[in-house]
Order: sequence, then structure tokens, then C-alpha cells
Amino acid sequence: MTMNHKHRDIVVAALKHAAPYIRMYKRKTFVIKAGGELFVDPAATRALIEQVAILHQVGIRVVLVHGAGPQSTALASQRGLETRMVEGRRVTDAETLQVSSDANQQISQQIQAACAELDVHAVSSRGADANLIQANKRPPAEVAGFGLVDYGFVGDIEAIDCTSIDKHLANGCVPIVSPISAATDGTLLNINADTVAAALAGALGAEKLILATGAPGILEDIKDPGSLVSYLDLAGLQRLRENGSLADGMLPKARAIEAAIKGGVKRVHVISFSLPDSLLLEIFTNEGTGTLVVKSIEALTEAEQAIGQTA
Repeated sequence: MTMNHKHRDIVVAALKHAAPYIRMYKRKTFVIKAGGELFVDPAATRALIEQVAILHQVGIRVVLVHGAGPQSTALASQRGLETRMVEGRRVTDAETLQVSSDANQQISQQIQAACAELDVHAVSSRGADANLIQANKRPPAEVAGFGLVDYGFVGDIEAIDCTSIDKHLANGCVPIVSPISAATDGTLLNINADTVAAALAGALGAEKLILATGAPGILEDIKDPGSLVSYLDLAGLQRLRENGSLADGMLPKARAIEAAIKGGVKRVHVISFSLPDSLLLEIFTNEGTGTLVVKSIEALTEAEQAIGQTA
């Protein structure tokens, strides 16, 4: 295979540009959460796993947490069940819990197959396995605009035991985690995947939490895709919540971002899985592609702040 000088120079320049980031992040842990909508499209699944494989191959310890929202809704419809959402969270009766469990299992298998094709050793785990996530059933609560809501078999995280995940990472594996967890009595519980990813990132001491979504990032105006916020801190996130810029599925993501940062994760990124190579661009370029969230603006480097000012 021959390569002209122009293409050769581009390849060499890209490798030189990425080298400092590889040195910086080698042996660090990244938790990546991908929503179920990504896995509807086999090409999008393949594209994400190709990027995960590159991170893995340059020495970054990757944990991939997945959701199964669209798949659960579609499967519920096939079984004649109604789907009810409250502030981006699924109300889960016993039949819906089984639907969610089945949908998550299907996606875990889909991801493992994609990893195998790329020679990445992946291991699937549920939150319920090996006491990874211990949860309590959420009690009924008053929700503005909905009244008293009984979420059913929905869990709130009580504790996390990362022993099994640490072993998988030490053995050079990529853990694939679904959010189906369990109470102390063994009752299975459904937990929002963003919530699970944030809790895992904190417990693992992750360098980054990356939320791959259908949106380009966090928007100042939810109706305007061009109003992407390049970076913000927790105070800015609260401002967006108060002015209505965060709605539906972005609400649990905002809570997850806050939980991750308060749990010690220094950088949380919200990116679009629809943008080609968005994961690699977010990690290996200073410009990134989506929204970077930190505890306070002072935590940003001058270069990071300059990107936001010129974007």
C-alpha cells in the first residue's frame, strides 16, 4: 500500500498531536455512558466501539455503561404494555421491569459482539451482579406536575462495590455495565443509566465521565442546536435548570453530572454520538465537540476557557 506525502504528513501530525493526551490518560479510568438510542443503529454501535477500542489499546481503562430506553419502550409496546415517564425516568411495574431487564441483556450482548469483532475482551455485568450496586426501592414521592408518583421497581443507589470491575480492568478487560441492580433482599430494581454511570465514576476515581447522547451537548436553548454551551460549572448547570434549558432526558443527566463531580470526578463531558469520532475528538483535542462540565470555572485551563470564548 502506498501513501502520498500529504496523507503521510497528516497521519504523522495526528499521532504527534495525540501523544501528549495518551501520556496524560494512560492507565487512567474513563467511564463512558451511552444511551440506548445509540444501539438502535448497528453502524453507530460499531463506530462507538471502534473508538472505545482505540482508547483501550492506548492504555486507557474504559468502563462502558449503557441504557436501553428506546428498546424497552419498543419491547413494552410489543407486549401490550404502556410506558410512563416522569421527568425522564421510567415508572416500572413488575412487567416493565422484566421488559427493561430483557432489553438491557440484548444490548449487552450486542456490545460484546461488537467488541469481539475488534479483538477487545469485554465482560458484561449487571448492577445486580457481585454486589456491584446495592440499592433500595424508591418510595412514592410528590413530583411537581405529576402529583404522588409511585415509581415501582426503581432503585436509589445505597452503595457500590467495585471489586469485580477493578478485577476486570486489571485483567485488561472492558467492563460493560447495565443498570439493572438489586436490593439487599435480591429484588431487582431499575436505575437510570446516567445515575449508575455517575456513581461508578465516583467510586472508581475515574478521570472522566463521558455521556454520549443524541444531542450535541448541553444547549442554552433546547430548540436551537446551535446554542451549544462549550463549558460550564455546577453553578451554570443550576442556572440552566432554573431557566428551563434542561428538560426530559437531560434532567437526570444534569443530576448525574452533579453527583459525579461532587463524588470527585474532575471532568464530565456531554457529547453527541451522531458526530463522527466525537469521543476521540473530545479526548484527544483541546477543542472537543460537546460540553465540558467542571466544579467551578477556575478548574478550567486557559486553553479550555479560550475555546468557549471563541466557539
